[in-house]
Amino acid sequence: MDKRILLLTDFSRNALNAARYALELYLDRKSTFYFLNTYHPDGYSIDSHTYSPSGLRSYTIQKPETDELFKNLLQTLGQHGKNPKHSYQTIASNNFLLEGVRDVIAKNDIDIIIMGTKGMTSSRTVVFGMNTINIMENISNCPVLAIPEDVGFRPPKEIVFPTDYKIPFKRRELKYLINIAQMHDADIRVLHIKESTKLNKSQLDNKELLERLFKNVGHSFHEMEEVAVHEGINTFIDSRDSDIVAFVNQKRNFFSRIVSKPLVKELGYHPRVPVLVLKDRG
Repeated sequence: MDKRILLLTDFSRNALNAARYALELYLDRKSTFYFLNTYHPDGYSIDSHTYSPSGLRSYTIQKPETDELFKNLLQTLGQHGKNPKHSYQTIASNNFLLEGVRDVIAKNDIDIIIMGTKGMTSSRTVVFGMNTINIMENISNCPVLAIPEDVGFRPPKEIVFPTDYKIPFKRRELKYLINIAQMHDADIRVLHIKESTKLNKSQLDNKELLERLFKNVGHSFHEMEEVAVHEGINTFIDSRDSDIVAFVNQKRNFFSRIVSKPLVKELGYHPRVPVLVLKDRG
């Protein structure tokens, strides 16, 4: 089945990097890429407080100028050759960011959103831009893959999946994690940061459920203890040179603890690793 991928762009270097990552990630899959730019006052930018393409605020770019920027973007992406499996559509929307994204998802049955985001800044105060967090938290029916600004593509061979085993997962929630792992023959490393010496019965049941859900993909289970969650995840990623970290966004679950301040500032998912936020598509 063809993949339908939504790429958010503010025509910045970060957004271009995310687009290149997406094209490489789905290199061998027949895919349609939908490039969306919103030029409403809250329009998408990597860092909504500081970024202004071509010396202008993103919301001052009118549609003719946006069309020209789209043309230049597609020309840049095509410099390394055209992939016959890929097709492209561009969408300039005078809409609020979330409404624009929801509209494209509904009209085109989008499979996944891929967007750029800032890496760790020198002040360590900006990790996710507000627009990235808004998309992660408020788009409930589509997974989001956020690509840090300095991450070039390499085929993912190891995906870290942190969990506390407190909530049972559904097959549909993990669909795109498994899909990416299978596309690139990657292994999933389930990581548990221990809060107590033993898992309770509910946690053991949920761990067994994950074992069944991951039966068709390489996977293993790992534990760390006596370490803060964000430190444990970053240490694990660093020690193994992992490629992606994935979370499921459910209310009152592990992900909500990760993206809530101040953890998001310290974790930053990891400044050199993309983060995949999975959703329950109902």
